[in-house]
Amino acid sequence: MSRIIAVANQKGGVGKTTTNVNLSTCLAQAGKRVLVVDMDPQGNSTSGFGVDKYGLQKTVYDLLIGGATLEDVILPVCADGVRLLPANINLSGAEIELITMENREYRLRELFSRSRYLFDYIFIDCPPSLNLLTLNALCAADSVLIPIQCEYYALEGLTQLMNTISRVQRKLNPRLVIEGVVFTMYDSRTNLSNQVVEEVEKHLGAHTYRTIIPRNVRLSEAPSYGLPITLYSADSKGAEAYRLLAQEVIRKIG
Repeated sequence: MSRIIAVANQKGGVGKTTTNVNLSTCLAQAGKRVLVVDMDPQGNSTSGFGVDKYGLQKTVYDLLIGGATLEDVILPVCADGVRLLPANINLSGAEIELITMENREYRLRELFSRSRYLFDYIFIDCPPSLNLLTLNALCAADSVLIPIQCEYYALEGLTQLMNTISRVQRKLNPRLVIEGVVFTMYDSRTNLSNQVVEEVEKHLGAHTYRTIIPRNVRLSEAPSYGLPITLYSADSKGAEAYRLLAQEVIRKIG
């Protein structure tokens, strides 16, 4: 049975999609079967794998409102071993339609109850806000992976997310745990990056990954080519960092 991991942070621009696309690819390259679920109406994980989000016939939106099956929506991508449930702007409409649905927070969980055995890992790319899409992801997930950008406002966003996770644990999904915190956009030349790492490790040391994702030009360029970093620039520092993170995830989860 798969491990379902929500990649979440209520603050935008922290590297959620970058981590989602590249970690899932590196796990697949290590021989794991991986499903990526794009739950963000911006569809960045979808385009990050080179899929034309504007030309899609069926998306996660159709799954959530009951207009499609998993087989209708799932796609192969450029990374062998990875399958994708894509998204585009249509997904923003699900927010309104879900309000009147029964068990609205559990629509995604119900979908996975019949298919999770097909994969080793399922990664859910969450939108940068607390809404019904994010709640569906957190209710479906076994754990939460939290990317944190090494900048001044990182701790504020982390506090908000921890409060959200606590509320979900109490009221909706008591089995939800923190998978880990991964530091992104790290610049060893600045005191600020080091201070953020030290501060988070002080409070969440047991939950932080040892692998730190550096600020890297190749890593920033890869999405514009619709490729994960290991397919775009396999020998870059960004690619090596995500390979190391994948190995750390495998060791931790088994």
